[in-house]
Amino acid sequence: MDKNHLQRQLEMKRSLLDQGYLDEQFIQLEELEDGDNPNFVEETVTTFYANSARLLQNIEQALGSRPIDFTALDNCMHQFKSSSTSIGATRVKKECTLFMEYCEAANAEGCIRTFRQVKQEHASLKTKLENYFKLARQGGTSAGGHAGRS
Repeated sequence: MDKNHLQRQLEMKRSLLDQGYLDEQFIQLEELEDGDNPNFVEETVTTFYANSARLLQNIEQALGSRPIDFTALDNCMHQFKSSSTSIGATRVKKECTLFMEYCEAANAEGCIRTFRQVKQEHASLKTKLENYFKLARQGGTSAGGHAGRS
């Protein structure tokens, strides 16, 4: 294992935490990795992104319907927020909370504007995590810094 690789991986994770993209939940997920399940975090994040695509599509459709069903929108966003929280996606979670506040106020414009931001944060984090996992694989470690199986 290259020490420089591990150092870059740790710096990248620290940056994601410092910039508010991730929180302690992500670190807790990494602590669950071990020799029997060295790619647990990457698999969890991959599942999150696969499932969240469907939720985002449902929200997009609900925002386009008239009249807007703010209760249904809030329920979809609550599910998306819960999933985001489970991987430690802090910025995404923050935007979800704001969206839900607009739902409660029945503010369609606020929902539409905030939904754009939700999607932007979601996509931005996906790119950053893909780079993080790529660096981990290149260094022969899991996301948590554990050496992979040979």
